[in-house]
Amino acid sequence: MARKILFCTQRYLYLKERILSIAPADWEDGAMTIRDFPDGEHYHRITSNVSGKEAVLIGGTIDDKETLELFDIANGCIQNGAAGISLVIPYFGYSTMERAVKYGEIVKAKNRALLFSALPTTSMGTRVILIDLHVDGISYYFESNVRPVHLYGKTFVQDAALEIAQGRPFVMASTDAGRAKWVESLANDLHVSAAFVFKKRLSGEETDITAISANVQDQLVIIYDDMIRTGGSLLQAAAAYREAGAGSIAVITTHGIFAGNGFEKIRDSGIVEKLVCTDTHPNALGINDPFLEVKSVAPLILDYFQNIPM
Repeated sequence: MARKILFCTQRYLYLKERILSIAPADWEDGAMTIRDFPDGEHYHRITSNVSGKEAVLIGGTIDDKETLELFDIANGCIQNGAAGISLVIPYFGYSTMERAVKYGEIVKAKNRALLFSALPTTSMGTRVILIDLHVDGISYYFESNVRPVHLYGKTFVQDAALEIAQGRPFVMASTDAGRAKWVESLANDLHVSAAFVFKKRLSGEETDITAISANVQDQLVIIYDDMIRTGGSLLQAAAAYREAGAGSIAVITTHGIFAGNGFEKIRDSGIVEKLVCTDTHPNALGINDPFLEVKSVAPLILDYFQNIPM
C-alpha cells in the first residue's frame, strides 16, 4: 500500500490539520508554496516529494476559485509522479444544479464532475470521496478512471440527535417530503417517530406547506436537512412544526453554508433552540456563537481510508 501524503486547498487547511492530528504516523503532511498575484493569477508549487505515493487532496467545489485550485493541485501531484489520487470533496457545490429543468440550463454539477474526470490516469487510479450529497445521482456523473465514493454522515446525525435530546423523547423530522426516506431511515435506527412536511410550490421562489405527516404535539422535533444555505426553507418547515404543536425544535445539518445572513435568521427566529452542523464548509468555522455547534468530519474521512484500501 502506497504511503499517503495529504494536501489541501487554502480554505480547507483547517480540515487537513484536523485529519493529520488523528492520522497514523505514516501519513505525511504535504507542503506547498502558494502565492496570489495582483492580476488574479495564483502560483502553486508542490515542495514535498509525491513520487510513488498516494496523494490525498482536500478541497470543496464551494466556488470556482476553490474548484480550479483543487484541480490544479491534483494535476501537479500527478505530474510529479503520484501513484494515486484521492480527492476529498467535503461539500460538492452546485449540487442543486444537477439537472436541466428549462431548455438551455447548464447542469453545473455534471460539469464539475467532468472536470475532475479529465485528470490524467495514475497507476492506482483516482478516487473522489463525497459526503452527504444533496442528490445521490451526482456520483454517477464522474467518468473515465474516476471511482466515486459517497460517505454518509448518519452516525454524526444520530449522535447529535441523542446529544440534543439528552434522554427526552423526540421526533426526527425533515424539511420536505424529498428527504423523507433518509430521515425515516435515521428515525428507524434511533427507534423514534419520523415526520415530514408536504409542500406546494407556488412559484420559483415561494412554497406553501399544506400538511405534516405525523403528530408532533408537545414533542421535541429535531429537523435534519443535508444543507442550509439561506435558511428560508428550514425556517418555513420549523414554523409549520411549531404551529402543529411542537414543544421545541432543534436542527441538524451536514453542510452549514449559511449564505448571507442565513445563520442570523435562524438564530434570531425564536423558533429553533439549537443548531448543529459539521465542518464540511469553511463558512461554519467563521461563526463563533453558542447557538451553533460544529462537529468535524475528520474521523469519518480517516475511517474510510483506514478501512478501505486504494
